[in-house]
Amino acid sequence: MTTKTSSKAPSYTITCRMNHEAAALERLCQVVRVRGFRIERMGVETADDTLDIILTVQGARPVTMLQSQLEKLHTVAEVMLTSPAIVPAVGCTA
Repeated sequence: MTTKTSSKAPSYTITCRMNHEAAALERLCQVVRVRGFRIERMGVETADDTLDIILTVQGARPVTMLQSQLEKLHTVAEVMLTSPAIVPAVGCTA
């Protein structure tokens, strides 16, 4: 089964902290896919026994549904949603 998302579907940034267990990232990616979202960008850092993950996902479905499903994973400790995704403007300096 192939999930198609329009290139005009909104993007969201999700920050997730989860326990570092075998296949934890695979389960997270599967939930994203099954809920009809596409991962545009993913960053993962390991600290002790936890994974700190920043996901930018794209999809037309309600992102709160994805957030609630991620929170149900037994390895997930915290899920925070930023809507829409914050993308730095090209040429901006701090």
